[in-house]
Amino acid sequence: MESQLIMILLMVGVFYFFMIRRQMKKQKELKKFREGLAQGDKVVTIGGIHGKILEVTDTTVLLSSEGTKLRFEKSAISQTVSDQLQETAK
Repeated sequence: MESQLIMILLMVGVFYFFMIRRQMKKQKELKKFREGLAQGDKVVTIGGIHGKILEVTDTTVLLSSEGTKLRFEKSAISQTVSDQLQETAK
């Protein structure tokens, strides 16, 4: 009985450290990235739209892409163009 309880607690602990904690760290990094967005940054949205930031508000960004202005939620910005170039170079 005690050994089963210890195994269950061990499994929960391993699950926490390898799954939940890693995901929480990624979410914190993504939040910090989105808070650091500034006018003039070149970004890519989660839908694949490339654009340059014209304006940043608390919850949205205004992007310019090929002469078109589009407003997106900050949560729709996935990465900067320089981040994308670094990933493709690997």
